[in-house]
Amino acid sequence: MTASTYNVLFLCTGNSARSIMAEAIMNRVGAGTFRAFSAGSTPTGEVHPYTLDLLRKMEFDTAFARSKSWDEFAADGAPKLDFVFTVCDNAAGETCPVWPGQPMTAHWGVPDPAAAEGSEAERRYAFADAYRMLDARISVFASLPLASIDGLSLKTTLDDIGRIDAKESLT
Repeated sequence: MTASTYNVLFLCTGNSARSIMAEAIMNRVGAGTFRAFSAGSTPTGEVHPYTLDLLRKMEFDTAFARSKSWDEFAADGAPKLDFVFTVCDNAAGETCPVWPGQPMTAHWGVPDPAAAEGSEAERRYAFADAYRMLDARISVFASLPLASIDGLSLKTTLDDIGRIDAKESLT
């Protein structure tokens, strides 16, 4: 891979939590090398309030955050994608649009914090846990020497990153 800036799309079903967090993290961690986007197969139309609260607490500007369809990235004039990562099991099982540029894909499933039940503290913890897992995976990915890895090795590495457990990788 030899692009100066790699375009990365994070996909989820609703595009209200995990994929939005991943977009924010990648645009911070990979600034200058990566440009991230997010989308959903059936977007909710709004970003979950706990997602926005968490990102603001982590000092992200949330002006970018909007729930949108993955169709935007399959349309004429869409950015050429280098990588597409599904971050929820539902989106991984769906038939995705044909992406311009034949990007490399991988599944990095993360439990849905928006589906968490319990007290407010327990639900907010689910968002923080999803954030930690995404941050760990994206940090590993962003540190890869992409220009010197062959396609097959890179695909294997991307799949391996999807199996990183945030609790193990951060200790």
